[in-house]
Amino acid sequence: MTVSDRPSWSELIAGFGSPRFSAVLATVAIGAALSVHLVKATMGWAGLIGILSTLAALAAVSLVARRKNLDWHGVLPLSLLVFLGWSALTVVWSSYQGATISGVIYQLTFSFLALYVALVRDLIQIVRAVGDVMRVLLAASLGLEVLSGLLIDMPLKFLAVQGNLDVGGPLQGLFGTRNMLGFVALIALVTFLIERTTRSVTRGRSTFSIAMALVLLLGSRSPVSLGVAVFVLVAALVIVVLRRVRPELRRSLQLGLLLVLVIGTISAYFVRTRILAIIGARSEFTYRLEIWNQLSALIDYNQLEGWGWVGLWPSNVSPFFALDIVNNRGHTSGLNAFIDVYFQLGLIGLVIFVGMVGLALVRAWILATSRKSVIYMWPALIIVVLLVTSLAESTLLVEYGWMFFVVCMVKAAHSLSWRQGLALAPATSG
Repeated sequence: MTVSDRPSWSELIAGFGSPRFSAVLATVAIGAALSVHLVKATMGWAGLIGILSTLAALAAVSLVARRKNLDWHGVLPLSLLVFLGWSALTVVWSSYQGATISGVIYQLTFSFLALYVALVRDLIQIVRAVGDVMRVLLAASLGLEVLSGLLIDMPLKFLAVQGNLDVGGPLQGLFGTRNMLGFVALIALVTFLIERTTRSVTRGRSTFSIAMALVLLLGSRSPVSLGVAVFVLVAALVIVVLRRVRPELRRSLQLGLLLVLVIGTISAYFVRTRILAIIGARSEFTYRLEIWNQLSALIDYNQLEGWGWVGLWPSNVSPFFALDIVNNRGHTSGLNAFIDVYFQLGLIGLVIFVGMVGLALVRAWILATSRKSVIYMWPALIIVVLLVTSLAESTLLVEYGWMFFVVCMVKAAHSLSWRQGLALAPATSG
């Protein structure tokens, strides 16, 4: 090959912006986010940071190459920017500034990868990518449980697989805990059902995928995920009904539904003990209540501004090392996204967070009930999964939970953003 035959820098950069490269990189980014437990267990934090840094660098180059072909108007929701900005600002008064800087960078990395996925892929393409990744990871999880629980009959401690398949669970798969396996299986189940409805995969593959997700969801024996599944089923049925009514009636029904939701939430709070006893989650609630009580005492010291953002709790930093073990069970979060945000970002951060998730849910819900394509149900149902799970886990705040939330929020905001209307105004007036 002569010098003249070698590709120029401009041609090389253009290759990073090709649709095929973007599709592969988006799928790998989703897979990497969902595989954080596996990567940390096998390669450590150094390996995970190396993978995420490489993906972020490739995504940056790809965005530069595709900058002229992307619609940037209304892409970044202002509520997301405010939340990330406030999280970063807490480094000023944080008593663990090193951990806060690391936590902010970690959060921004997943935010950037989520933004990349949302920008370069259509919603149907994102659903297909998530479905393909989920099939691989859930199949691997099931294979590990068979290996650990039936073939060698011993736990795989480095992956936190306890090998309980022979006694019907609980299972952990590649995700570290039964609650996380249940959460991922539920996300996968929603994705596989949307795939089936849109006929984007073959019937045989769809049937196998749904069955596998159901087996792992039930096998996780996670009271949190099983309870969330009930909420998601109700939400899906309500969306289907609202999609079929006349547009002039839909607004009244939406307001009535909101009223029912508020009344139902208040009622459920007062009978929460009985509900927890019915679903067998009283011990889980008691465990979480101990953590929340400890956090409540600490929140009073920095109620307005918070202690400082960290995301995942570092076990070697005060006050987290004192909170890390309750009932001899280690944890890396406050096991409630809202309480966690209140503790780390204070009342100001909590108000921003509630506004952000509320706006994301409303936008996604409007799209799901008003747009013709069934594919718009996916962001709404995923956000429902994340928000309801957030009452018992802080998954929404970090790693793959945060990535899914940002992807859904950006897609919903891009379709309904008031800034999109401003961008179209000059063309319309002209």
